[in-house]
Amino acid sequence: MDLDGVRVAITGAARDTGRLLTEAFAARGAQVFLSARDVVAARHVADEINRRGAGRAEAFSCDLAAPDSVREFAAALADRTSHLDVLVNNGAAYIHGDDLADVADDTIESVMAAGGTGTLLLTKHLLPLLRASARPDIVNMISACGEVGHHRSGAHPAFYAAKHAHAGLAEILSHRLRPEGIRVISLFPPDFVQNGPRQADSDLTAQSVVDCVLFAVAQPRDCFIREFRFEQVSSART
Repeated sequence: MDLDGVRVAITGAARDTGRLLTEAFAARGAQVFLSARDVVAARHVADEINRRGAGRAEAFSCDLAAPDSVREFAAALADRTSHLDVLVNNGAAYIHGDDLADVADDTIESVMAAGGTGTLLLTKHLLPLLRASARPDIVNMISACGEVGHHRSGAHPAFYAAKHAHAGLAEILSHRLRPEGIRVISLFPPDFVQNGPRQADSDLTAQSVVDCVLFAVAQPRDCFIREFRFEQVSSART
């Protein structure tokens, strides 16, 4: 799959699935603008990618829970590029907890701000760059926690709420941006593991989720893959 020269912005890209996404796009020739709250960690990822010599990477600071930080990241991208081909809304803090009281108020505020307001604001401010692209895609890394009736995760209710907000944003954007040729692709994976055997009786792996993203953005422009929904293994939490 050749993504040579495709310009991609990825949030939450300094570790785990975000880092895998960044490395996968860059390995296929893309120019990646990666962001994270920890800009030092993001720069480390970018340096590693640039040493490999395929696609290029540039790191930025972006705290999705802080609107000013979101706007600064969007403005920095507008200074670097005349268009953006792919926006991957990946940044989100996963928190555990069955009861509302299991986490502090400021943690709840941060999770809701990042998953809801921050993701919406970043998409808003990057939309002009996406509209300037000949092949614009918005990829939403949501979660099965954003599905109606999903109760099988150990995530805190605030994470569920944030993911429902993200899902609602993706739903209306898919409808309203379709006439412009902007594809809105949403993934609803259950709780998954970073590494695993990738077998039918095993948990979903991060690499399999990344492969779904790459597959979707590589499709011809008449192919609008709106959502990826996943089954869980039978031993998952009920």
